[in-house]
Amino acid sequence: MGDFFQNGVIATLHNLSGRSSKKIAEDLLTWSGDCPMTLIIPALYSEFEGAAMPKILSELKKVNYLSEVIIGLDRADNEQFKLVKKYCRDLPADCRIIWNDGPGMLRMQEDLSSRGLAPLERGKGSNVWYAMGYFLASGKGKILALHDADIFSYKREMLTRLLYPVVNPNFDYIFCKGYYPRVEQSGFQGRVARLLVTPLLRALKNVNGPDPFLDYLDSFRYPLAGEFALDAEVVGGLRIPFDWGLEIGVLTEVFDAYPVNRICQVDIENSYIHKHQEISIEDPSEGLHRMAKDIVKSIFRRLSGDSGQLPQEFYRKVRVAYEKSAEDILDSYVSDAEMNGYPMDVKQEESLVALFSQTLTTVGENNLQSSGKLPLSPTWAVVSESMPGVLDRLKEIVDSENSF
Repeated sequence: MGDFFQNGVIATLHNLSGRSSKKIAEDLLTWSGDCPMTLIIPALYSEFEGAAMPKILSELKKVNYLSEVIIGLDRADNEQFKLVKKYCRDLPADCRIIWNDGPGMLRMQEDLSSRGLAPLERGKGSNVWYAMGYFLASGKGKILALHDADIFSYKREMLTRLLYPVVNPNFDYIFCKGYYPRVEQSGFQGRVARLLVTPLLRALKNVNGPDPFLDYLDSFRYPLAGEFALDAEVVGGLRIPFDWGLEIGVLTEVFDAYPVNRICQVDIENSYIHKHQEISIEDPSEGLHRMAKDIVKSIFRRLSGDSGQLPQEFYRKVRVAYEKSAEDILDSYVSDAEMNGYPMDVKQEESLVALFSQTLTTVGENNLQSSGKLPLSPTWAVVSESMPGVLDRLKEIVDSENSF
């Protein structure tokens, strides 16, 4: 059993009583008439060939409170797109597959790019951005939930608990982030969150002094979780990072637009298993190395404001403070792992801290030489103003390709 301690500036909604997920789902079904719900899943075709997406779809077939499921599909040819449509046809909610590699979407991407209105690179951020555009275009949902496509331990209760805080009419939350323990028999996971984000945030507070934004990020138990739910009013004004800083970028956008008392996090699962990224020490364009770089870039550029730059001395101080903070936190994890009987490769953990420390310097040096422009796609409100009818076009492309 967890505890009810509130240790941050956002509300934390725990799973203390083991309240039946069936009862929570019944509440969602009751509220769904006035508050229809949509689920977005950004996916690669390869995830349908593995164990994750078949498991997720089998669970979603038992969910009766969703109005709509939108699957953003990347890296699929025509035959693979047809197979995904077949896999999804028995879902009780209306389901649309956005075929991002199809001719209609490719033409749309080209048109948007020619006007400077599209994500600058393909990936999860771009996938989510187009899926959110379709969500706005369809108008079927008032609440949007998003989760990843690589969850091997998926249960429909995760979605139920994720949606509840934003759907409940007695609450006033417009954004909810899911959290869960990243622990497996092989030991502690969530390496970037544990060994980079948390010690970096605390190092930044040590160097910068009190900062509401840093306190806010440090309140999330798992800030890199890919699961969140939000009100439709948030979606139209949300800029989506198109690099690997998606999760931190979304948290930043919500913080800048809404008071923290309208933001919460919820315990959605006791066991969460998904695929793990390679470290990729030698290649900063892949794996945890790329993820760390984009996350640090997102945080630094948010702190630097419009200039996009901070003094060189700032980066040196942050690196020193980070190394001390990471060392202390790693000692805590070593003790925690031993007490719970989990293995821990301390040398590998230390090598990750060293990699992340070097990343701070690399990103800092790049920031000093760059314009500081954030890797953000424009809001759909801006795109719609610049290209009237763009959402109708997106809906027409997706609907026509999804006819069975």
